[in-house]
Amino acid sequence: MKGPAQATSRLPASVWALGFVSLLMDVSSELIHSLLPVFMVATLGISVLAVGLIEGAAEATALIVKVFSGVLSDYWGRRKPLAVLGYGLGALSKPLFALAGTGGVLLAARLIDRVGKGIRGAPRDALIADITPADRRGAAFGLRQSLDTVGAFLGPLLAIGLMLLWANDIRAVFWVAVVPGLLSVALLAFAVREPARPAGPRASNPIRRENLARLGPAYWWVVGVGAVFTLARFSEAFLVLRAQQGGLALAWTPLVLIAMNAVYAVGAYPFGKLSDRMSHRALLAWGLALLVAADLLLAAGAAGPLLWGGIALWGLHMAITQGLLAAMVAQAAPADLRGTAFGFFNLMSGLALLLASALAGLLWDRWGASVAFLAGAGFSAAALSVLALRRPSPRMPRP
Repeated sequence: MKGPAQATSRLPASVWALGFVSLLMDVSSELIHSLLPVFMVATLGISVLAVGLIEGAAEATALIVKVFSGVLSDYWGRRKPLAVLGYGLGALSKPLFALAGTGGVLLAARLIDRVGKGIRGAPRDALIADITPADRRGAAFGLRQSLDTVGAFLGPLLAIGLMLLWANDIRAVFWVAVVPGLLSVALLAFAVREPARPAGPRASNPIRRENLARLGPAYWWVVGVGAVFTLARFSEAFLVLRAQQGGLALAWTPLVLIAMNAVYAVGAYPFGKLSDRMSHRALLAWGLALLVAADLLLAAGAAGPLLWGGIALWGLHMAITQGLLAAMVAQAAPADLRGTAFGFFNLMSGLALLLASALAGLLWDRWGASVAFLAGAGFSAAALSVLALRRPSPRMPRP
């Protein structure tokens, strides 16, 4: 039996490079996002409902833009230039967070950042599928998610150190985020190689009716499952606000994302490998069950073991499901429509995220945090029931 080092060595070098690109950009982004909910509420005086709407609108914007970048990457036959553009926009948005004095400027910065994420997301995921053998795609997506998530806890960890060093000067911390963002773009430009496009006739419009018809029932089942998962899981900003509600000091609020992403990073690659060998439905069911448990713990307590147990289970749920869903999209879609397939998948997930975050913010403002998390548990339990009742068809994605 091959050990982990031998298994990962079979992945293409560009998959590793893309993983470290994601790591650097997540360090940059999470330096900001780990402090952003508190900055919005405590510094700019924005309501929790507005936080939910801003977060939902920003993430939904990113996911909706992925449709167009995915379609363009299929039509053009090139993935890397769009990925460079997307990461570049993400890096250039970072100074706006430090300069923001009103909710409007902050919303603009958030939208530019997420437009960049939207542009790069589908082409990058399609590029990973293009350069990775079919029997290693779960591992490849798991590796990228794992490295991405290492950045997602290094960023908050750095934020804590800088907040303590600079006496809670949030704006100064935001300026530091510019550096890893620019390094991410440079690494992508010089270290990632895109395979040559196969010779053949010029691609037709990927969103023509006859092309969309090639995205069969197995693919649309994955799209539906991804949307239901997202509806049950709102923005992680609410985890940060829950911890602050329980008395966590301002400088230490990034610990929430550090804890969640540490679990996510450790679990993403092993579960990605596991998805190459076992039932996708079973793994999805375990992910939903863990999300139910996480929501119930977070509803029950804002501090102590209940809070941190809920955060850890949230991260474990992400480790099981996020790379798995990406691998399922790659498996269910035709090779020449992978960018389009990832785009539509993320469009539906984006609309679900907008609804979920807005609803969570509304419930929080009117009836408190416990009700918001109990609603999340209810959505998750309903999704788990639907998944359990649906019989797999012969064309359902399988490892």
